[in-house]
Amino acid sequence: MNATVGFAFVILGLSASVLGAGGGAYALVTGQPKLLRTVRQWAWLVVAAAVGAFAVMEVALFQRDYSLSYVQKVGSSHTPPLFNVAALWSSLEGSILLWALVLGGYLAAVLVKFRRRAADPLVGWALVVMLAVTAFFYALMTGPANPFTTADVPVGFDGPGPNPLLQNHILMAFHPPMLYLGYVGFTVPFAFALAALITGRLGEGWLLETRRWTVAAWGFLTFGIVLGAWWSYEVLGWGGYWAWDAVENASLLPWLTGTAFIHSVIVQERRGMLRVWNLSLLCATFSLTILGTFLTRSGVVESVHAFTEGAVGPWLLTFFGLVAATSIGLIAWRGDALRSTGAIDNPVSREASFLVNNLLFGALAFVILLGTVFPLIAETWNGSRLTIGPPYFNSMGRPLGLALLFLMAAAPLLPWRKASTELLSTRLFWPAVAGVGAMAIALVVGARGTAAVAAFGLGAFAGASALRQVVLACRRSGWRGVVGRTNGGMIVHLGVVLVAVAMAASSSYRSDRTFSMKVGETVNFEGHQLTYVEPGADINERRVRTFAQIQLDGGKTYAPAMTSFRQSGQVVPTPSVRTGLTEDVFLVLDQVPSRADDSIRLRVVIRPLVGWLWVGGGVMALGTALALVPSSRRPIKAGPEAEAAGPTDADAEPPSEPPSAREPELVGD
Repeated sequence: MNATVGFAFVILGLSASVLGAGGGAYALVTGQPKLLRTVRQWAWLVVAAAVGAFAVMEVALFQRDYSLSYVQKVGSSHTPPLFNVAALWSSLEGSILLWALVLGGYLAAVLVKFRRRAADPLVGWALVVMLAVTAFFYALMTGPANPFTTADVPVGFDGPGPNPLLQNHILMAFHPPMLYLGYVGFTVPFAFALAALITGRLGEGWLLETRRWTVAAWGFLTFGIVLGAWWSYEVLGWGGYWAWDAVENASLLPWLTGTAFIHSVIVQERRGMLRVWNLSLLCATFSLTILGTFLTRSGVVESVHAFTEGAVGPWLLTFFGLVAATSIGLIAWRGDALRSTGAIDNPVSREASFLVNNLLFGALAFVILLGTVFPLIAETWNGSRLTIGPPYFNSMGRPLGLALLFLMAAAPLLPWRKASTELLSTRLFWPAVAGVGAMAIALVVGARGTAAVAAFGLGAFAGASALRQVVLACRRSGWRGVVGRTNGGMIVHLGVVLVAVAMAASSSYRSDRTFSMKVGETVNFEGHQLTYVEPGADINERRVRTFAQIQLDGGKTYAPAMTSFRQSGQVVPTPSVRTGLTEDVFLVLDQVPSRADDSIRLRVVIRPLVGWLWVGGGVMALGTALALVPSSRRPIKAGPEAEAAGPTDADAEPPSEPPSAREPELVGD
């Protein structure tokens, strides 16, 4: 029953997507507004189909309906309820189902937001593009990634449940949905970008329609990446949070191009510049989400984050090529109309700094993309297996990251068009003092290493710059000074500074050592005293958890463990971490005793300031939320009339002061 109903919803979604996209395109080309309005009905059917298919699969998982092949693969009567929900996206077919649900949610949001503009060609073409994307993912679910295929059920069968690594920490219930909300969210601005290219409405109007959608998608992706790093740190037992794994890189690539777009789009709105660049960045961001999906789900890379090999690889690679070719073709077609109306007047200006910022983000994305896909290309070309690891990414990415930190500090302090020397010295003085002071303090407390000390200094420089902007905004507007795109962006910058400093400290000054210990034995490491108190075990019908009680510094006892899951037989480490403001003490068992008097192998990792990485992620999420709040200064233009308005002046300064004396714009919209 679940298989029949679920697959019926998939067929409904595919049919409605194809008919809606095809009918909408026909109506727009032939100029039939009545037919165009029917696209909304087809779109709502697509949404209903996504919700229905998702609900059927969740019901099947809770019913342990093993007549479904997917439930046989990831279901189990011993899986706790929360992880039973998360089991839906723990394997290939279910992950595509979740993708369709999230895409349906964004489609519903667009339908509600633009419900009064059903006849607007810009909105019409955007819906056509979104329906074409939904049609592709529904097509996957009718072919190589069908979650509702059936299988014979052996007598007394009980499934293995999700991969043990995916049911060993609560973060796995939230990390993938957050990533999907980010990945899929970029479909909306991408659809409006293509709609602008098709209709020829190439002013700044389509940017105004989609800028909050872009910021929201970026925020979800950011938080998803941070949660993924936290999960890796808490679950995998290696004491790290980012290994430059190909699948990790696949999520970082669209984040980099999306970040570049969010910055450079401000230049287009204000000065009418970088139109081709912005369209290219947005199309590249969406294309990279599809490439990331290919890397994750095709089986071409070996990763703890990747799904097993499936038949979706050629489909995803073909779709990636189609998206890239369509985007490039439309941009080339409108090339003459996309010429910028403005130009950079002075290299020491905000628009110039944003351009350099974009070039650095682009260079970093290229470095990571090259290091990620080159081994795959080499293996395809001549069969040789290459490994490009952290040394490449660190050595190539570190200088680019430091340069981006510097620009993050300087760019908000620069005025548009041109900055005087007097103005720069006034605005940069205290942030520069903060940066120099941070480096001096770091050296006094024992910090060494050029890159790490530079990161501390530039982080303080950037943090002081962002804090200065927030303080000035609050003086002018009270509590509303922290809301709006620009001022919320300064809060995001503060979060980025925390993340950058935490990464620099935890990577540069990490200490790692493994001890062999017997019961009652005490060891000392990096100023900490660790005593092996006793072994223990926690056994239930789902798993066997064998742990060691470790007393840390004569106080609280921690219990790093090895957990064996009964259904799969897989054994995974369960680290125990003492988190503090200055450092984390990370404990993991490399070997557990078979008898009470046996020794254990205990790995101890000291990571300074790593806890601030998670705090920084939270601050970035807060800043993103504040950036989505409308500014009270000036309403946003919307609709076709915005196309003729040219660059928005929503953050224009009062004209009473000379340009060289005024503060940078602090309003959010």
